[in-house]
Amino acid sequence: MKKLSVYYILIFAPIFLIIWLVKVDIINSLTFVLLLFFYAFIYRTYLDGYRLAQKNIIPKKDIWKIIIPGTRLQYFKELYLK
Repeated sequence: MKKLSVYYILIFAPIFLIIWLVKVDIINSLTFVLLLFFYAFIYRTYLDGYRLAQKNIIPKKDIWKIIIPGTRLQYFKELYLK
């Protein structure tokens, strides 16, 4: 996942899908909140950590450390601009 365009698609597609599911009344508000927390804390943590590991910036065993507040900001350039 070294291509930036694929990374952005993987970031935004799930959130748009969750919002769409709420708009068409497929999921209720509780499910929406649970999916939002899953997206923010599990999915994005793994996705960002995996991208950094693929670029050899962090070791694969340290992917979980991306959940620590402020860590994504430390790698902002590598994640979102390069």
